[in-house]
Amino acid sequence: MANRLTSIELFAGAAGLGLGAKQSGVDPVAVVEWNKDCRNTIALNRDGADGTLKAWPKKIGRDVREEDFSEFEGNVDLVTGGPPCQPFSMGGKHQAHADNRDMFPEAVRAVRQTRPKAFIFENVRGLTRESFQPYFEYITLQMRHPQLTAKEGEDWAEHLARLQSHHTGHSDNADDYRVVTQVLNAADYGVPQQRHRVFFVGFRADLGINWHFPHATHSKHALLVDIASGAYEERHGLAKGQLALSPQISKSVERMRERDLEPNSLAAWQTVREALNDLPNPTQKAHSSILNHKLQKGARSYPGHTGSPLDLPAKALKAGVHGVPGGENMLRYANGKVRYFTVRESARLQTFPDNFEISGTWSEAMRQLGNAVPVKLGAAVTSSVSTALAEANT
Repeated sequence: MANRLTSIELFAGAAGLGLGAKQSGVDPVAVVEWNKDCRNTIALNRDGADGTLKAWPKKIGRDVREEDFSEFEGNVDLVTGGPPCQPFSMGGKHQAHADNRDMFPEAVRAVRQTRPKAFIFENVRGLTRESFQPYFEYITLQMRHPQLTAKEGEDWAEHLARLQSHHTGHSDNADDYRVVTQVLNAADYGVPQQRHRVFFVGFRADLGINWHFPHATHSKHALLVDIASGAYEERHGLAKGQLALSPQISKSVERMRERDLEPNSLAAWQTVREALNDLPNPTQKAHSSILNHKLQKGARSYPGHTGSPLDLPAKALKAGVHGVPGGENMLRYANGKVRYFTVRESARLQTFPDNFEISGTWSEAMRQLGNAVPVKLGAAVTSSVSTALAEANT
C-alpha cells in the first residue's frame, strides 16, 4: 500500500493485533498498554536490531483513563485494540458491567475524541454468551453512537435505553459509526490454533463504506480430507499409528475413509506439527540461536486438560490469572506423553515472527501470548479494513 495508514493502538498487549495491523500498512501514532512486561516486549521489538515494531512511537501510555486523545481528532485512520476481557472470559468471574476492569467505555471515548475513519476492537468469545446479551448490545450501541454519553448518575441499563431510542429514531450522521460484529476462529485464517475471538469493526457513517468480514481461507474439512486420504502422513513421512489426533477427530477420519472424499476449495487447517516442524526439540538450556526456546518442566495432564494433539491445530493458548495452570498450553504426542510448549513454540502458534522477542519470565511470557491476538488473524481483518478505506479514498 503506497500510503500507510495511522492508528491509535489501545490495550496493545504483546502487540499481536498491532503487528498484524503493521503488516497491513498501519502505523500507530499513539500506543497505550498497562502491563510492564508487555511494554518491555514492545520496546524490545521496536528498538532492537530487527526492528519488528519499527515506527512505533517511543512513548507508550500506561493508563488509558489518563490519556487525552483529542489532539488526534480527525487525524487518525483507525483506533484498534483489545479492551481487557477478564469480565467476559469463560474462566473469569463473569461480573461484566460490574467489573472495574471493563475498559470498553475508554475504547469508545478514544473513538469519540478522535473520530477515526474506522475502528477494530476484539475480545474473547465469552462476551457473546446469552447471559451477556444486553451488555453486548450496550457496547455495540455505544460504538455506533459514541457521542451519546452516559449522564451523571445514569446506570448502564438506563443509558442503554436512551441509546436504543436514539438508534431507532434518527438517521446516521457524521458522528455515528456503522458497526458489525462476528466471532472468528483463527484456524480458519491459517493460524495453527483454534482460537475464537469476537471482533467489532466500525466505519464512520459519512464515508458510506460497504464492508464484510474477510472470508475464511482454511477449513477443518480440508484437513480431515488430507488426513483421511493419507496425503498428510505421506507429506510428513509418518508411518501408520504415528498421528496424534483427538478421539473425536480420529472417528471423523475413519468415517470419511468409508466414503468418497470430497475436495475443498479452501486450504487445510494448519497443525501444530506443521507450525513447529523445523524447530529442534527444546532442552532445559535455551538454544542460543533461537529466541525464547527453552523447555519448562512440570507439565501433566488431567481430565479435561490433556494438551494439544500434534496433528491438529492447537487448543487456544491460555493466559491464566495466576500463571499458566497445569494441563494447559501443552503438546501431546501420539504415545500420550505431554510437555509444555516453549515460549517460541507458543509464539509460532500465535503466528509471531521468529525474530519477535517476548519479555519476562516463562509464566509472564506465556501470559502475554495467551492474551494475544494471533498476528495472522489481526492482519486478515486489518488488511480488509485498510483496503476498504483505501478504495474509499480513490
